[in-house]
Amino acid sequence: MSALPVTYLEIVGPLIDTAREILERGESLSPFAFVGNLTTGETFPVLLSTATDEEKDGAAAMIRRLAELHEADFIFMIMEAWSLPPSKVGQFREIIEEYGSIGASPYRIDVASFALETRHGLWVTQIPIEPKDASETQRTFGRPQFQHFTDAKGRFVDLLPVKDGERAAHRTLH
Repeated sequence: MSALPVTYLEIVGPLIDTAREILERGESLSPFAFVGNLTTGETFPVLLSTATDEEKDGAAAMIRRLAELHEADFIFMIMEAWSLPPSKVGQFREIIEEYGSIGASPYRIDVASFALETRHGLWVTQIPIEPKDASETQRTFGRPQFQHFTDAKGRFVDLLPVKDGERAAHRTLH
C-alpha cells in the first residue's frame, strides 16, 4: 500500500472532514467530484447525478470535459455507497445473482467512499458509516485508510486528460 502523497492529503483532508461533519449533522452525503489543477491552485466542485446508469455516464462525461478544460491534475470523488462486509466479498457474484444488487441484499453496509485519481494512480477508501453515539439520525465514519491502485476499471476512473507529450497517464509514483 502506497501512502497518499502529502500534497494531495492537504487538499482532500478538509473535504473528508467536511463529509464527516455533514453526516454528523444528520444529513446525507451528496455525490461530488472535485476537479483540481495543482499549478493554478484551482479546484472545481461538481455535484453528480448518479440515480441511473445513464446519469452516471453523463456525470463521468461532465467530469472528463471539466478536467480537460482546466488541465486537471487530480479528481477527488466523495459519495455514500453500499458495500459488503469483508466476510461476504468473496460471495459478490452469488449475492448479485440472488438479490440483483448489493443495495438489495441483507448484507449491505453503508460506506463513505472516497477516490483520488492522479497521474500516479488511484487511491481509494471505503469506510463504514456508523451511528454517532446513540443518535438515530447522526452518523459518522472512522479514519480513512487509502489503498493505491495502478490498474482500475470503471466509469469513474481514467477521467484525467492526457497531457502533451504523454502517451498515457503515468501510473507509477516515484
